[in-house]
Amino acid sequence: MKMMASTLLAVIALHNALPNAHAFGISSTNTAFTPATNSIRSSLVSTTRSSLKLTSQHQQQQKRPPTTLQMVESSKITMPALSSTMKEGRVVSWLKDVGDEVETGEAIMVVESDKADMDVEAFEDGFIAKILVEEGDSAPVGDTVALMAMEEGDIDAVAAMGDGGGEELKKEEGVVAEPAAEAAASAPDCEFSQVDMPALSSTMKEGKVVSWLKAEGDPISAGEAIMVVESDKADMDVEAFEDGFLAAIITDEGESTAVGAAVALIAAEEGDIATLQEYAGSLGGGGGALPTTATAATPAAPAQKTAPPTPAPSAAATGARVVASPLAKKRANELGIDISTVAGTGPNGRVTAGDVENVPTGRGTKATPAAAPAKPVWTPAPGVVAATPMARAAAKKARLDLATIPGTGEFGRVTVDDVKIATGEKKPKRAVAKRAGAEVAELPEGLVPFTSMQRAVSKNMEATLSTPVFRVSREVEMDAFNALYQKVKPKGVTVSALLAKACALAIEKYPVINSSYSPEGTVFNKDINIAMAVAIDGGLITPTLKYANERGIIELGENWKELVGKAKAGTLTPDEYNSGTFTISNLGMFGVSQFDAILPPGMGGILAVGGTQEVIVPCKQAVLGMKKISKMTVTLTADHRQIYGADAALFLKEFASVMAGPEVLLL
Repeated sequence: MKMMASTLLAVIALHNALPNAHAFGISSTNTAFTPATNSIRSSLVSTTRSSLKLTSQHQQQQKRPPTTLQMVESSKITMPALSSTMKEGRVVSWLKDVGDEVETGEAIMVVESDKADMDVEAFEDGFIAKILVEEGDSAPVGDTVALMAMEEGDIDAVAAMGDGGGEELKKEEGVVAEPAAEAAASAPDCEFSQVDMPALSSTMKEGKVVSWLKAEGDPISAGEAIMVVESDKADMDVEAFEDGFLAAIITDEGESTAVGAAVALIAAEEGDIATLQEYAGSLGGGGGALPTTATAATPAAPAQKTAPPTPAPSAAATGARVVASPLAKKRANELGIDISTVAGTGPNGRVTAGDVENVPTGRGTKATPAAAPAKPVWTPAPGVVAATPMARAAAKKARLDLATIPGTGEFGRVTVDDVKIATGEKKPKRAVAKRAGAEVAELPEGLVPFTSMQRAVSKNMEATLSTPVFRVSREVEMDAFNALYQKVKPKGVTVSALLAKACALAIEKYPVINSSYSPEGTVFNKDINIAMAVAIDGGLITPTLKYANERGIIELGENWKELVGKAKAGTLTPDEYNSGTFTISNLGMFGVSQFDAILPPGMGGILAVGGTQEVIVPCKQAVLGMKKISKMTVTLTADHRQIYGADAALFLKEFASVMAGPEVLLL
């Protein structure tokens, strides 16, 4: 009995200690408990990468199985949003089985969205513990489809957690929910919703707001595009999921935020716009997850009457920058009011739409800003060199005398940039000489960060550096092709559509050119989808003419015109630029005679097309024994692991034959 009492006291002590587990370096995560501790687990806090074991001495003496309290780390795999319109996805196939090891970035399943089938990658290392959504089944975006264990020995324990992770996960969610409840308490008592940064691709971690298609105060209908977001693939419109009014913009144009973070607030009623603008202002533009409320569950308690906010001095009176909401600026323009004369009552003196509408009649004339205060003058004492602390430290490190460095800072102080100029680390600004009759072009300088598309193109180019490739070139006679093009050009057929059709017909005879490499062998593609490289502002993309061998040139021409328009607008869907099996890169229109193209990842070949040139060739039928013809040089870059030199030569021979007798393109 004494042993049992001491064991009970030890359990109680552990029970009381665990709520303060963070004091011992234990952090929170998803956990699983062994069934032997069901009676006390509801009072325990989850821990990361740690396990606590409590063994009853009394049970050991009786040679019974010890009572063990064990905690394991796990994570959830959720159904991703592969497009801005995707509500649910279907698991086409699992690429990993239960018990398989998974590495970060490795594809674990194929998901069918409303656009296309896409691989879904793992975001951390671990082991597949349990699959909750089987192949062929669907799940809403955000729902858990599988569970992962961080350690192989924890697979069974994590699998026992089930979909919700047992009571432990519910308890953990309850702990996390407390701050959310506190935040929700400060939310305004009105119906509103938030617009989150969507995941436009499976690899997207953050997005940049390219432009807002709606201004604050504008009405919004469900399904209406409200903003344009730049992902790592393309620019895409983001639609509203419900009706309302755009109350507050949290993430401005040009700014980036994480996927899932709030970028705007939508009010259900127009009268709540000002309230939500003040609420968004109090959030500091953090763009984090905001508490939303569909309808107030209970009426808010009547607040005590407080004095109305004291209006801040107007910008015109202080000479400061005007801080106003977009709706306030819009109303000021409509009413002809100089917004710099309006005193703001919003957060940090922000001018709201209500402030503009409350301006008395007659104050719409442009106000004269108050005279700026005289700039203070300061002269250092004799022998003292005025310099910033960072400039002094930099000069000391470079062993330079501050007295010899001209200062360009305020009051003539030497700045750290002045020191860098003196050491040659930074170039000084110089006056640009003007040329007679022409302005000197201002050239860019310094680092310009990649856009999401440029970063994706750069990674794709690096991905094929380890692929063993070879290149084969051939001249192609173009007179007959040019004549055919002039006939079909009025019907909307482009050179790109004709080239795609010619390549597709040549691939039909030599399908290995349309294949891709696998460690197990050659992967043949049944469909011939010709991707055409297109340079757009800020990047490169490959719109794809699918089933090019089966379709007529009129249909291909119309499809190509549509794809180019979408590419320039940044509205191509993943299926329209990711489904190519062979690529064409055409620089002939720029006067390039011949070039080599880099093989795209996952493809067997890419054809580089140069410009058409007129050349003189021997001809027995000509009067002088010579005639002028048009020729074009094409270069095939191929993966040498499954495509050989003879395959490339035969493909180019067939391609040249089609171009010399282009009537087959009309069939």
